[in-house]
Amino acid sequence: MTKLVRGFRDILAPQSDYFTEIESAARRVFKLAGADEIRIPTVELKELFVKSTGDTTDIVQKEMYSFEDAGGRTLALRPEGTPGVVRAYIENNFAANSPVQKLFYIGNMFRAERPQAGRYREFEQIGLEYIGSAAPAADAETILILKDIVTAFGIKNYSVKINSLGCPECRPAYKQELVKYLKKDFDALCDKCKERLERNPLRVLDCKIDGPRIAANAPKQKLCATCVEHFEEVKNLLNGRIDYTVDENLVRGLDYYTRTVFEFQAGDGAQNAIAGGGRYDGLVKSMGGPQVPAVGFAMGVERAIAARGEIAPKTENKIFVISLDKTCNAKAFEIMYSLRVKNICADGGLFDKNLKTQLKAADKAGAAYALLLGPDELAKNIFTLRDFKTGSQKEIKFENIYTEVKSLL
Repeated sequence: MTKLVRGFRDILAPQSDYFTEIESAARRVFKLAGADEIRIPTVELKELFVKSTGDTTDIVQKEMYSFEDAGGRTLALRPEGTPGVVRAYIENNFAANSPVQKLFYIGNMFRAERPQAGRYREFEQIGLEYIGSAAPAADAETILILKDIVTAFGIKNYSVKINSLGCPECRPAYKQELVKYLKKDFDALCDKCKERLERNPLRVLDCKIDGPRIAANAPKQKLCATCVEHFEEVKNLLNGRIDYTVDENLVRGLDYYTRTVFEFQAGDGAQNAIAGGGRYDGLVKSMGGPQVPAVGFAMGVERAIAARGEIAPKTENKIFVISLDKTCNAKAFEIMYSLRVKNICADGGLFDKNLKTQLKAADKAGAAYALLLGPDELAKNIFTLRDFKTGSQKEIKFENIYTEVKSLL
């Protein structure tokens, strides 16, 4: 038998219900915030991710699923959502026609990481890209939209960290100071950080090996006056609306972030980040578009579900329609389908099975009630309604079925 590819999985009920639940919660929050959904392709040109995500990141260096197609193009399965959304923003000329856009996406991403608890090679992200506004209010709004999704889904024990990485005016001096500091302890750095030192030293602070060891004594970012003003306004807008802490060592893992960055964490350990993001004012231009500011976030759906815990989603009461004889099948089917038309959850249809098997199926399906139709009932134009919780039964006339069932659910 052909088996699953390592690092991939089937998501079965009830786990699949958790995905539906968080997706629905996110869509409600996004729509209240005036965001529009965008569905980006699963496959893009590999160069899109190299240009946007950064050739020093682990994603580009070793985690992308890339391949050459029949036309000789080098393609890649999307490892994250932001580059595809920005490409669509540029390619569809949003900058000229409607420059300010809130675009959200829900979709699967792919990274060839080593599988472990809570980490899969195919995983789902929910994200928002708020493109076209440089205002601190856009940063604060993006963070609060993420908070609203987290709380709507029912995650309670989470923390929020924020920081400012500065801008092209003040960051270069900080990078030089950080490189000078790190070179003093170069031999003690892990192999990855030795490679990062010259190209993207800030990512050393994000390293799971070296970051915790050097963070306390590493030099801190000295923001220019404009960045200080921007960050202070972000904090002022967040105050009283969300609890957060400023973490000067928070840098995020991607190369394109500037100024505000943030991370939502739940639980302990290296995989405690459930969502994060920040401002990326130079990304659109670096990808061939105009100079357009932007801020966004991505949430790991699997991690968010794990952070909340497996809580049985609320389900509506279900009616299970049972036929006791082939002469009753047509009427039973008619009633089952008519209830669905009237927005009542009606299961059943296993009319080729005996009564015991159909009752077992009703129990497994979690039905609250069963409608039973046999020859005697059919002759009298009635169904027998069975309450699985109490075991009680009563007769319902055909013409009263909808009213009676509706009153029970």
